[in-house]
Amino acid sequence: MKETILDISQNVIPGLENVDVSLSFRKFIGYIEDRIRNEKTVKRKFFEFVHERFTADPRFLEDINLDEIGDFQEQLSLVYNMLVPVIADENETLWALSIPLSQTVFYETSAFHDLLTDDKSGNVKCDLLRDIDISFEKKQKAQMIYSFLLEKFYNIPSFHSNDLVISIKDEKTCLPKYYKLNVCTDYVEVTAKVPLPKLDFDTVQLHAEEEFDWTLLMNLIPFSMFRFEGFTVITLTDVTADQAVENIKNIILNPVSDTFQSYYEKIIHSLNLLVGSQDIKFGLLPELRVNDRLVFNDEFCTHSVLVQTLVAEGIDQDEFLWMADGYFKDPKVHFYKKISDIEKRNAFMSILEKNEVQSYALLPVYNNARLTGVLEVYSKVKDLMDEKVLSRLEPALPLIGQMMQNGINKFDAQIEDIIREKFTSLQPAVQWKFKDVAWHYLRDNATQLPKTPIEIIQFKDVYPLYGAVDIRNSTIERNAALHADLEVQFEALIKVLAHIKEDVGLGLADEVIFKCKKWMDKISDQTSDHDESKVMDFLEYEVYPFLHHFKESKGRLGESIKAYYELVDKESGIAFLHRNALENSMQKLNSAVNLYLELFKNEIQETYPCYFEKFRTDGVEYDIYIGQAIAPDKTFNLLYLNNIRLWQLTSMAGIARITHELIPQIEKPLETTQLIFINSGSIDISFRDDERRFDVEGSYNIRYHVIKKRIDKVHVKETGERLTQPGKIALVYFNSKSAEEYVNYIKYLQEKNMLKNDLEFLDLEELQGITGLKALRIGVNLEGDWK
Repeated sequence: MKETILDISQNVIPGLENVDVSLSFRKFIGYIEDRIRNEKTVKRKFFEFVHERFTADPRFLEDINLDEIGDFQEQLSLVYNMLVPVIADENETLWALSIPLSQTVFYETSAFHDLLTDDKSGNVKCDLLRDIDISFEKKQKAQMIYSFLLEKFYNIPSFHSNDLVISIKDEKTCLPKYYKLNVCTDYVEVTAKVPLPKLDFDTVQLHAEEEFDWTLLMNLIPFSMFRFEGFTVITLTDVTADQAVENIKNIILNPVSDTFQSYYEKIIHSLNLLVGSQDIKFGLLPELRVNDRLVFNDEFCTHSVLVQTLVAEGIDQDEFLWMADGYFKDPKVHFYKKISDIEKRNAFMSILEKNEVQSYALLPVYNNARLTGVLEVYSKVKDLMDEKVLSRLEPALPLIGQMMQNGINKFDAQIEDIIREKFTSLQPAVQWKFKDVAWHYLRDNATQLPKTPIEIIQFKDVYPLYGAVDIRNSTIERNAALHADLEVQFEALIKVLAHIKEDVGLGLADEVIFKCKKWMDKISDQTSDHDESKVMDFLEYEVYPFLHHFKESKGRLGESIKAYYELVDKESGIAFLHRNALENSMQKLNSAVNLYLELFKNEIQETYPCYFEKFRTDGVEYDIYIGQAIAPDKTFNLLYLNNIRLWQLTSMAGIARITHELIPQIEKPLETTQLIFINSGSIDISFRDDERRFDVEGSYNIRYHVIKKRIDKVHVKETGERLTQPGKIALVYFNSKSAEEYVNYIKYLQEKNMLKNDLEFLDLEELQGITGLKALRIGVNLEGDWK
C-alpha cells in the first residue's frame, strides 16, 4: 500500500477553491459502531477490534491534516481491509482513498499507484491528464457533486452516475487502456451552514439534462453554503474491451469522415484495443456483388491481406473470385495458428507464408443473420495469436457485420448513382446491363487518369413492337372547350368593365370593352384560327392590371369584380368548366389505358424479359423490345415474339372495350383509336444520354422510327379516310408475311368473340419518303360477351 499524496485531477471547479472541506473518519467510525450494535455473528469481534484500534489514537477521531496522514498507517490499512474483499490481491486491485470534493489521493494500492504515476518523476502520468477534456471533466465533477447535494437536502433523485471513464497509455502495447473511475461518497458527511433556498423541481430537472449548466446551480446553491467532511473511495475497473466495442459502435453510427480509409483505420484501432496488441492486424472483405457476381473493389477490399498479397503475386483475379465465391456460399471459421505447420497448404496459404504471415484466421460476419463479409485476423509475430485472442473479438463481430453492410450499401449506392447520373430510372429487364456498365466505369476509373468514358448501352438484334392508343379528335375537342370557356369569360369580363365605366366614369374602360368584343368575334368564328397565347397575353398584360386597380372597390363594383375572379378560378370557376371536363375525361381514359398496359407488361415479362416503355401524349404510345440481347442468360426463341404479338393484339382489343365502357362515366364523351405497327425484322437500339431513353441506331433502324411517328394520321389510299377509327384496331405493315401472322391471331380472337368479322385489307397513302404501306383494320366487339 502507498500513502503518497497524488492529485489525479488537477482541474478545479470555480467555487471549490475555498470550500469548507476536511478529511475525517468520524462517519466511517460511526458506521463501525452501528455494526457492533447490530451484528450477531463472529464478525462483531472483528468490528470491535477495528473500533479499538481506531479510537486508540484520539487524533484519528478529529479532522486530519493531510501532512499527518502518514501517522495513521495501521488505521488506513484497516479501512482497506474493511472495504476490500480479503482475498483481493493488493497488487492487482485498483483502489484508493481521497479527500472529499477532489480526487487528491492520500492512500492507494500499489496497483493504483503504479498505473497512474510515472516511474521516473512520481507524478501523475502526463498522458492521463492530456487525454481528459478539461471542460468536460469540470462538468462531470459539478454534476456529481450537485447530484449528491440535491439528493441529500432536496430529496431529488440522483441524475448522475459517479462513474467516469479515463484512458491511460499502456507502456507495453503503446495502446490506450480505458478504466471506469467510480467515486463512492458513502463516508462523506455534508451539513448546511446556512438555511437553504427553495428550489423548483422543474428547474433542477432542466439543468440535469445533457447540457448541464453547473454555473446556474452554483448561483442558486453555492458550495460555500455547505461543510464537507469525511473521505471518498475511488476504484478503477478495466473497461477497455467494453470501450473498444462502444468506440466501434459510435464510429458506425456517427461517421465523421467521408473516406473509407480513415473510417477503416478507426475501426482497426478499436479492434487492436480489443485484442490488446498492435501486432495483430485486420482485414475487411465485404461481400460485394454486381448482378449476383462477386467483385472486389479497391476502396473496400484493399485492406485484405489476402487480396493484397494475391495482387502483388500477380495471381489471376478470376481464380481467386471463384474460390472466394465458394467460401461465401459455405462460410466457416478458418484458423491457422501456425501456417508453417500446415502440411497441405493451398496456393493462398503458401503466398501468405511467403509474405511472412505467421498466423491467419477468417471469421465470417453477419448482419441480421445475413452474411456480409469476412474479417481477416493475422499476425507476422510468432505465437501471438490463439483461440483466446479470437474469442475477444466476438462482441465486435455483429458491429463489424453492420459496418460491412454499410459498405455494401455504399457500393450499391455508387452503382445506382452512376446509373441515375448517366442513364435513367430502369426496368428490371435491362437493369443488369446498366449495372455492368456502371461497375466497369467504377472499376476502370479507380486508378486510370484521365477517366475513361462510359460505355455505350446497346442491344443488338432486338424485335420492336409499337402501339398507340389515341384520343379521337383531341385537338378539335380541346379547341372547342377553349372557345366555349373563353366566350363565358369574355361575356363576364365585358359586364365588369361596363360596371367600371358606369360607377367610375372612366372612359378608358370603353377601349378595353372594344378589344374584348373584337376577341369575342374571333373566338365565336370557328373558321378563324386565333392564337391562344395572344388571347392569354391580352388578358394577362392589359385586362388584369386594369381590373386590379379596382379590386378593393366596395358596393356593386366590388361584388362584380369578386364574382369575376371566382368565375376564372382554374379549379372551380365556370370559365374553366369545359376545359376541366375535357382534362378530367382524358385523364380517366389515360389512367384506364395505363393500368391495362401495366397489367399487360407484367404478364409478358413472366414469359421472357423485355423492355417496355410508355410515352404520354394526348393518349398513350409504347415501345416494346424483345430479343436475346435483353436477357443473355435465357435462351431466346421466336415463340416468345409470337406470343407477345398475340398479347399486344389482345390488349388493344381490351383497351378499346374498356375505354368504350367508360364513355357514360366521363364528363366529356371521348373515343379512342388503337394502332399497331408491325415490323418484320430486328433492329439495334442504344441508350441516348441526352434524352435518357432508348432509341434506334443506324439508317435502317431510323427508318423504323420515322415510320411509326408518321402513321398516326395516315389516310386510306384514294379515300381521304383516316386509317385509325374508334372501336377498331389498325395494324400497319410492309411485309405481307407479317400480315399473315396477324391474320391468324385475328381469326383466333374472332373465335373468342373479341373481334368482329369485318377484317379489311387496305392500301395507305404515301407519306414523306415512305411508300408501299399497307394495313389491316378490324372492329372490336364492344358489347357482346367474350369467350
